Amino acid sequence: MKTLLQKLSAALSGSSKKDPDRYEREKTIARGDDLKARVSLAGDSKTHQEILYYLAEHDTSEAVKKALVKNPSTPVQASPILAGDKNEDIRMALAERLVKLLPELNSERHSQLYAFAVQALGTLALDEVLKIRKALSTALKDFGEAPPDVVSQLAKDIERDVSEPILKFCTAVPDDVLLEILKTHPASWAVQAIAGRRKVSKLLSQAVIDTGDKPGGTTLIKNNGAEITNATLEQIIERAKDYPEWQTHLASRAGLPPKMAKRLAKYADRSVRDLLLKRTDFDPKDAEEIAEVFKRRLDFAGEGDALADQSAEQRVKKLHKQGKLTEDIVADALAMRDREFVCAAMACLAGTDSATVEKIFGMKAGKPIVALTWKAKLTMRFALRLQKEMGHVQPKELVYPRDGTDYPLTHDEMVWQLDFLGIKAG
Repeated sequence: MKTLLQKLSAALSGSSKKDPDRYEREKTIARGDDLKARVSLAGDSKTHQEILYYLAEHDTSEAVKKALVKNPSTPVQASPILAGDKNEDIRMALAERLVKLLPELNSERHSQLYAFAVQALGTLALDEVLKIRKALSTALKDFGEAPPDVVSQLAKDIERDVSEPILKFCTAVPDDVLLEILKTHPASWAVQAIAGRRKVSKLLSQAVIDTGDKPGGTTLIKNNGAEITNATLEQIIERAKDYPEWQTHLASRAGLPPKMAKRLAKYADRSVRDLLLKRTDFDPKDAEEIAEVFKRRLDFAGEGDALADQSAEQRVKKLHKQGKLTEDIVADALAMRDREFVCAAMACLAGTDSATVEKIFGMKAGKPIVALTWKAKLTMRFALRLQKEMGHVQPKELVYPRDGTDYPLTHDEMVWQLDFLGIKAG
């Protein structure tokens, strides 16, 4: 028994059997003025398909067109014609019919029949009537084998009711289309839809973060189906300093590297600390180091003791006296954006005053900050962080470590810089 697809494929190909007498009668009716007879002919599944195609192409009656769309024998080749009909009910009925045919047509992706269907669907995806585009979107969002060109057009639709279901659920939309959409600064709901897809590639994850959309970022972090590279994760953790809601979801995210967890611990609150310490995928050593980060933060913040009400300089002096004013402590303060504490700590360690340190950072130059860090006996890697985060030195002006860790300036160059800044090198 022939499938519907096989029956439709026979249209216009000459492979369907003709009843000569019936065929001539149908031709006469199709060209006649009897509307009732033409409607009956258009709706009869036994009507020759060439006649049905003729009616679709030449008959101007809405009643005839409606009958054609409902007739399962109407050849798919007639779909592009019907897709341009002025009656929206006809176009809506055609959309419903083609969506039902797609699973079977999909096996013939390279056939002319499939091309006719896709052409018609492409026209309907641009239809001026919202309900038609919305119906098409709703029907195709869960169809993984939907025509990419059609769903891509729906994904770009300006109407949320049309594009959102496709953006969030349709796996047939190519990544390059989604990347293009994200680069056009879409509305937050569109970013969130893409970020919430069942699978989000590494490139898409980066593009979501690049939009700067906070709710979209939240959705991405919560989505365990999103692939996020360590480089992207580092950007997220840096921005999470300003987005507390990101911190909670980061602490709960599956596969969070311990290194990233330690960075998060440098500025997150107690609730995030508790989430990190409850994780079972960190080994005891990592968990201990995370706990130590929080402990250091309590030390420099003076939480729980009289230091809580003291100035940054007073806290620095006490920590220095106790031998606790380490690079880790200053790095924690930097992570928490406690500028006053960082300046006071650098002044204490370098043997100068906070006003001089503020002046150095205000110069927005790399070498003075490098010399200051060297005098404070801190690492060159930390000097690079200070250049970026405290000095806001332009990328092309940054002074980088030599061989990844060493200071690049000579001893004499360091001394010259410090003399220029009014800081004794000895």
